[in-house]
This record gives sequence, C-alpha cells and structure tokens, in this order.
Amino acid sequence: MTTQRTPSAPMDAVQNWVDRAPAGLQPYLRISRYDRPVGFWLLGLPCWIGLAFAALDNGLTFDTLRYAALFAIGAIAMRGAGCTYNDMLDKDIDAQVARTADRPLASGAVSLKQAALWLGLQCLAGLGVLLALPPLAQIIALGAIPLVAAYPLMKRITWWPQAWLGLTFNWGALVAPAAARGRLDAADIILYLALALWTLGYDTAYALQDKEDDALIGVKSTARRFGGRVQLAIGLSYALSAAGVALAAWLAGPSFGLLGAALFAMHLAWQTSRISPDMGAAALPIFKSNREAGLLLVLAWGFIAAAN
Repeated sequence: MTTQRTPSAPMDAVQNWVDRAPAGLQPYLRISRYDRPVGFWLLGLPCWIGLAFAALDNGLTFDTLRYAALFAIGAIAMRGAGCTYNDMLDKDIDAQVARTADRPLASGAVSLKQAALWLGLQCLAGLGVLLALPPLAQIIALGAIPLVAAYPLMKRITWWPQAWLGLTFNWGALVAPAAARGRLDAADIILYLALALWTLGYDTAYALQDKEDDALIGVKSTARRFGGRVQLAIGLSYALSAAGVALAAWLAGPSFGLLGAALFAMHLAWQTSRISPDMGAAALPIFKSNREAGLLLVLAWGFIAAAN
C-alpha cells in the first residue's frame, strides 16, 4: 500500500523555503516547482549560453547583463507557467505515479480554476519580459509557443518526449543572440541543436526515476525506449551535443571558445560514466549536476568575452 503524503510536504521538497512560506501560498509555489529550482536553471542557462556565445564576437556590454537579468526573470516565470500547464493536463497521470502523486493538482490541493488563474499571472510576467526584448527576439520567442503547448502530449504519442523537451527548453539559445546581435547566424542554430541533444540526454537520465510507474500506466519515455542501452544512448546524445557545441565555438572564431566546449564535454563524460539502467532515484543528482555543466560553458565563454 502506498503511504499518502500531505500536499504541504512532498517527498522531494522537505525542509526548504517553500515549507516556510504561508500555507495558502505553498500549493502555488509547488505547482510552479519553486521547491525544485534546478528547472529554472536549466531553462535559463540556454539563454545565458546564447548571450555568452554572442559575446565571443561582440564582447560583454551593459546590454549583455541587462538581457541576462531579463532572461533570468523570464525563465522563472515561464518555467513556473510551463509546470502549471503541464500539471493541468497531467493531473490524472500524476495521481498514479508515486513521485508525483502529491503534486497540488493531483492531490486536490489546487483546483483547475485556481491553477488556470495562477498560470495566467505567470504568463503576464513572461509577457513583460517579452516586451522588453528587441523585435526580432520577440518574434523568435513567440515561436516557442507551439512547442510548449504540445510538450505535455508527447509522452502519450511518442517514445521521444525528451527530444521534444530539448527543442522546447533550449529555445532561449536562439532568442538570446537575436537580442544581443539583432540577427541569427548558422553557428547559433548549431548551438541550439547541440543544446537540445544535451537536454535529450539529461532528461532521459531524469526519466530513469519513473520507468516502472510509466510502464504501468503506459507513459512513454526515452528511458523506457532505450532500456538496457540507456547509458550508451545518453553517452551518444552527450557526445553529439559536445561536438555541436565545439563546432559552434569554432565557427564563432575565437579559438579559446573551444575551452568552454571542452569543459562542457568533460562534465558530460563524467555523467555518462555514472549512468546505469536501473539506478532509479540515484539518477536525480546526476540530472541536477547539469546546472554545473551549463554554468561551466557560460562562465568559460563569459571570461573569454570579457578578455576580448
């Protein structure tokens, strides 16, 4: 028999600042995953990587820092909105999975109407960030809407929802250089696709936690699709990602840009060495370590850009 947990104290959110927030606010903070901040990082990092990449040519400017702050706010607002929207569509599925059964919608702590209002408020914050961007960046940013809208449905219709998430989560790598430079180059497209492969790898690792529950309720994932070959598949995805980042850095010009790509590749290789098909919850720390992988790239390219 599964032990029922109260919505105010989910398994992956014990003793954090959300637990100390006012009781009436806690379900809304949880539905936006404020108790699990790694997602904010993983949505914001592609934006910062794109800014640092553009700065390899142009150097760091006040606008670089201004856009970095805007993208941080946007990542918080839109990751929260995306999680809220995802839970609205998945509340029945979440109720059948041990790791997600205590989410606010699945547990009944928040109604669909309340969630919809909360979603609207977060989207308004995202709109404020959008309006502060240059016109080309605004147009490109709007292109992410179909990807975001369709993502919660992917695990129902394809074995590759993690690939769709990669295309969605890294869209900021296209918006950021468009904001910084006023244009997109071929190297920006290569970087975006490379980062999408990065997400395919790390979200496959994340999905290892839910393999058994997903199999029982018929939810598809790359973790289930790859089965016993999951380490090889993640390693290949990471290798292609690292190669794409290196190619983008090489095309950008400054040879020192390859240093950031090398540090990124080394971190992904370390992750791959620790993956196993049946590691379950032990995959979570590996997934979370991708914050450091992305920061290595941002900081390396940022230092190089500052030195130019």
